Amino acid sequence: MQRLLELLLLGISLGSIYAVIALGFVVVFKATRIVNLAHGSILLFGAYVLSQLHGPLGFWLGLLAALTATVAVALLVELLVMRPARGLDDGALATLTIGVDILMLTELTRRIGGSIPDNGAPWASRVVTIAGLDLPLARVIATAVVLVLLAALAFAFRYTDWGISMRAAAADGPTASLMGISLNRIGLYAWGMAGLAAGFGGLFLSSYPSAGVTATLGITALAAIPAWVIGGFDSLPGAVVGGLIVGVIYSLATGYSEHLAFLGDDFGSVAPYVAMLLLLIVRPHGLLGRKDIVRV
Repeated sequence: MQRLLELLLLGISLGSIYAVIALGFVVVFKATRIVNLAHGSILLFGAYVLSQLHGPLGFWLGLLAALTATVAVALLVELLVMRPARGLDDGALATLTIGVDILMLTELTRRIGGSIPDNGAPWASRVVTIAGLDLPLARVIATAVVLVLLAALAFAFRYTDWGISMRAAAADGPTASLMGISLNRIGLYAWGMAGLAAGFGGLFLSSYPSAGVTATLGITALAAIPAWVIGGFDSLPGAVVGGLIVGVIYSLATGYSEHLAFLGDDFGSVAPYVAMLLLLIVRPHGLLGRKDIVRV
């Protein structure tokens, strides 16, 4: 029982990181209907910038610079790549984000090479004890951050003018444009917020117990895709729910791997995708996603 409780808490803390990353997928899709597959490389870029700047600038200024960098890169992707391509079908737009991801990932992998720089986080490898169980402090902080981000985004989407504009653009872009809502501005808002989420995701994904900033960090971040899909493509609370579910599934599958050996080595890495596929069969729009209604 003690082991189960420990695995559940570890899964929830890991799921919080996936939830932060999944929020970035949600805001772009919710506002623009674009599947942003460049999210992982933007996250890796932020983690790399932090690893290079925390020494000369100190951690907090380095973090500010990294968050600014991820927001700036996300905005450039929207301005230089996605905006000129607006009007293409969804598949073509998703393919463009894959192209951006490949270009960024190739250059970042070249720069990082075989080194594993740390991100200079002041909590380092410290742990906290909860209910008699030791948890990495970085993941506890990640849990708090995802709750703050969720609350801020939920408030913005519901009560601010630009949040309402984003929801209107997501529901019916052409009509929203005719009503005076700038789709260009909405796209910038969404991609900027996704860049911010990627920056925080890179911070926590490269913190203890992770080794540091590795060249595979961007690919690891794509494990948040099952969280995004399970929670619902356009649901902010769904991103959190999906992240927690994926974290717990991964933790349990990894923790009890000796009992799941018949499913193959490292089944824990595959388990979230299996859960995602099973859910899509019964709920194609995810647990909390909006189900589109088509009149015929």
